[in-house]
Amino acid sequence: MKLNLLSCNAQRPDRRAIAKCIAEISSNIDGSLSNELTDILLEGDPVDIEMEDRNSGSALRALRKLNIDYEIIE
Repeated sequence: MKLNLLSCNAQRPDRRAIAKCIAEISSNIDGSLSNELTDILLEGDPVDIEMEDRNSGSALRALRKLNIDYEIIE
């Protein structure tokens, strides 16, 4: 499943928690890349990630908990 992370609407976003979430839910992103993607997301640019379908429900819940807006591409 592909996701487009659009923005983070949290008043005080937790960079470390967002990076950890991206690294955990994605199928091909490591820790350093997730930190870079977090910076890009918090600057206001969308980020595309690919995740495994088996954890999609809990992954989407984790994104909502971090106030990250997303759209499902596939």
